[in-house]
Amino acid sequence: MIIGVPKEIKTEEKRVAITPAGVAALTTHGHKVVIEKRAGMGSGITDDAYKQVGAKILPKAADVWKQADMIMKVKEPLNVEYKYMKNKLIFTYLHLAAVKELTLAMLKSNCIGIAYETIELPDGSLPLLTPMSEVAGKLAPQVGAWCLEASNGGSGVLLAGVSGVAPAKVAIIGAGVSGSCACEIAVGMGAQVTILDIDPARLRYIHDIHQGKVITLMSNHGNIEQAVNEADLVIGAVLITGAKAPKLVTKEMIKKMRPGSAIVDISVDQGGCIETTKATTHTNPTFNKYGVVHYCVANMPGIVPRTSTYALTNATLSYALELANKGFEKAVVENEALRKGINVCHGKLTYKGVADAFKLKYSPYTV
Repeated sequence: MIIGVPKEIKTEEKRVAITPAGVAALTTHGHKVVIEKRAGMGSGITDDAYKQVGAKILPKAADVWKQADMIMKVKEPLNVEYKYMKNKLIFTYLHLAAVKELTLAMLKSNCIGIAYETIELPDGSLPLLTPMSEVAGKLAPQVGAWCLEASNGGSGVLLAGVSGVAPAKVAIIGAGVSGSCACEIAVGMGAQVTILDIDPARLRYIHDIHQGKVITLMSNHGNIEQAVNEADLVIGAVLITGAKAPKLVTKEMIKKMRPGSAIVDISVDQGGCIETTKATTHTNPTFNKYGVVHYCVANMPGIVPRTSTYALTNATLSYALELANKGFEKAVVENEALRKGINVCHGKLTYKGVADAFKLKYSPYTV
């Protein structure tokens, strides 16, 4: 199989879908890897490093798309890439439930789209989403602290506080991978942390590992409203696999926050769990709404591309090898987790969460 890796073109996206080690693994199995010129530079990986392990460097993205049987990316195709998608196998983060235009374009292109974020193991875990959720979660308190600085429009509160002055209050909505990681870092920075979730077992786990230093609350409208109202920083970390995130924090709650408070919505890739969320970029990461600083960057891990690239490719490589070695049809028959990653296939929408988001026909993939 020919595997193609184009350079990412989302604003300020410097991750890349493969490392030299991944190229070596694929070429050792007899596959060909073509990579767009300078695709890895944002993550500190040179063209020479790829060439030394057998990759062929091509000058343009169009060349990569044309030659490849399977395209590996980090982020979803953007509209300038739609024309290349016809009949391709595309393996990347798709987040289709948040982007109807892309969903329709993929259906029209007759491509196969396997989404990293919906590959699901029998225990319900998401092995290709987990590393980026971890990165985004650990970044959230860091960027939230930056948002609270007066020079960035914040109230001038130091997350850790100082002797005689209370630390900032942080409310985290969701105790999954990203929420738990955000909690870990916020506690480590010295903040007063409240975390909310609908799963008592998750809250019990958070309570135990932090030895009671974190306030854990069941997630319901009343508790969310109170936690948001008291918080200096709210971190949205809600995920429903493959579907749009529910709007759990309303604009009325935001209006009651203290001016200069901050919001970081990690779930923006899936539409956001905060009603006032709108996607931003690393170039212009924040906006102010109702006196509250909002950080809603849709590719948060892209700001730490080297760490993110290696964390992501550690997880994706085994699945890429399976697709390359066996071919799409055999690979998804033999691997149920990989099969759950199929979002579109030859003009059919095969992921229910996406179909429900846009009221489109759902056609489950059958083996």
